Amino acid sequence: MPKQISRGRNWYALHTYSGYEEAVARNLKQRIESMGMEDKIFNVLVPIEKKIKIKAGKRKVVEEKIYPGYVLVEMIVTDDSWYVVRNTPRVTGFIGSGTIPTPLSPEEITELQKRMGVEEPKFKIDVSVGDPVKITDGPFKEMDGKISEIDEERGRVKVLVSMFGRETPVELDFLQIKKI
Repeated sequence: MPKQISRGRNWYALHTYSGYEEAVARNLKQRIESMGMEDKIFNVLVPIEKKIKIKAGKRKVVEEKIYPGYVLVEMIVTDDSWYVVRNTPRVTGFIGSGTIPTPLSPEEITELQKRMGVEEPKFKIDVSVGDPVKITDGPFKEMDGKISEIDEERGRVKVLVSMFGRETPVELDFLQIKKI
C-alpha cells in the first residue's frame, strides 16, 4: 500500500476482469458515494467509441470498448482513495510500477476524449467514380464491378456489376467493397 502519496488530481488506468468494465464502474461509483470519497475520486470512465459494422447485410453502429479490461479513474491518490478503488470487486490493480499508480498523460486523455466524442463514425473511403472494386459482402460477394456513384453522406456506393451480359447497378455500403 502506498504511503500517503499525493500528486494532485490525475487520471489513472485500472485493470479489471475483461467484460466487467461497466460493473466495476458502477460498483466504484456506489463505493465513492457510500464512503464519502467525492472529494478525492471525481470521475469513473469506461472508454468506448462508435464503430460501423455490417451484420446480415445491414449497417449497424456498435459501441466498442477502446481498452477492454480497463476503467479510467480521475482521482487524487491518497491511502484512503487508493484503498477504496483497489478493493472494488473485480479490480485487479492500477497500472503502474509496484504499488504506486502511474498517472496517464494529459495528451492521452485528450486523445481518448476526442475518440469518444465522435458522434457519428466517419467513413474513410478511398475510391472514386470509375474505380474497379470487388464486392466483399452480401448477395453479390466475390463479384467485380465499377463504381458509378458515391454517396458519402449515407456511406453508400452504386457499383455496376456485369450480369447476364449487361451492366446492372447495385447499391452497396462502403464496407461491402474493396478497391482492386
